[in-house]
Amino acid sequence: MSHSGKTFHINAFLMGVGHHEAAWRHPRTEEHRLLDVEHFRELGRIAERGRLDSVFFADNLAVGPRIERNAPAVFEPITLLSAIATATEHVGLIATASTSYNEPFNLARKFTSLDHISHGRAGWNIVTSGNAEEAYNFGYDAIPEHARRYERAQEFLDVALNLWDSWESDALELRTASGVFADPDKVHRIDYSGERFRVRGPLNSPRSPQGRPLLVQAGSSESGKEFAARHAEAVFTAQRTLEEGRRFYQDLKSRLPRYGRSPDELKVLPGLVPFIADTAEQARALEQEFTDLISPDYALRQLSGMLGVDLTEHALDAPLPPLPAESDIQGGKSRFTLVKELAEREELTVRQLIGKLGGGRGHRTFAGTPEQIADELQSWFESGAADGFNIMPPYLPGGLTDFVDRVVPILQQRGLFRTEYTATTLRGHYGLPPVESRRFTPIPTAAGA
Repeated sequence: MSHSGKTFHINAFLMGVGHHEAAWRHPRTEEHRLLDVEHFRELGRIAERGRLDSVFFADNLAVGPRIERNAPAVFEPITLLSAIATATEHVGLIATASTSYNEPFNLARKFTSLDHISHGRAGWNIVTSGNAEEAYNFGYDAIPEHARRYERAQEFLDVALNLWDSWESDALELRTASGVFADPDKVHRIDYSGERFRVRGPLNSPRSPQGRPLLVQAGSSESGKEFAARHAEAVFTAQRTLEEGRRFYQDLKSRLPRYGRSPDELKVLPGLVPFIADTAEQARALEQEFTDLISPDYALRQLSGMLGVDLTEHALDAPLPPLPAESDIQGGKSRFTLVKELAEREELTVRQLIGKLGGGRGHRTFAGTPEQIADELQSWFESGAADGFNIMPPYLPGGLTDFVDRVVPILQQRGLFRTEYTATTLRGHYGLPPVESRRFTPIPTAAGA
């Protein structure tokens, strides 16, 4: 099949022993590997074998309602990616870190460290944390209100960007004969004073290979899309139909000119949970095996959290009860609406809904042959719904191995995906140049916050 020569990007979104909430119970996984760093290092090597752009870890700052029935993420992701960095050479390393419960100085320093350790492969998925259980661990009585969270994120990122720019690209000299470590005229205080943060600077780590990490964002609410248009270089998103995907893609890209940005500066990567087998029937049967292992009591608590309604006593074979309006939701607004619309569009009972959400909590699941999955990805890419994909293997390592060894070669044959790495940094994989330090000028207080 001939192709225009444009290729897409693939990120592997990895979670424990798989994305499916029952993955740890399935015979294709080994549940103890949740605690084994070698498991995750192996996943990094598999992704690299497939020439994937990056691997990504989500994060949560609370146990939540899942501890009896579901395996939480065991490792803090920046720490984990530092271990994966030493087992790999090329694949990008993206970690989620919250702007709600961190300080900009500490986080800027951690990502600079990861970028140095990995020789330029660090990425930051910027989230604002919409979970009450997390809020309770940081001295709050409730989730901070949605718009306030994004205001804090904006100011947090302003501080981090200035800290990364506090060292000019050539500030480090390392001249032993004259005893000059760094040129003090090229290492700057930032003297940031905003509504939420006061940070003097400079960062206590020299400028890293990429200048700063790749900036990734995953919220699809109005605030999230506007934040992404202003700052993000990759967006992880959840659309279930091609039409929804195209609409989101066009909406987000149309916002970029407002910030002086071109469409190529932001890659849109919808999520897909692939169940892969030799025939479509076998793939559907495999998906059903996982669905049959879902614990309804756990899934109901999870769904209650997404929808802001207590469903734990609700009949499994009844439809959803009446739901609040999106404007009343302070947690994940876009995920609330996605789940509500899915239930209404397909007229699902609660039991059917939790089955559909088990694989990827709202992301699209697709069961099929390697060719069918390749066709689906190609269709979304060529229809203007994606610049690439956030692949979410339902079980690990097998689901990633099958994608890398069975789907990627088809994409390569079709000219849709790289056959070799051509860049050495994560920004390079995504077709972006390294970030040069801006000629340093302190920003106006709380600019644009």
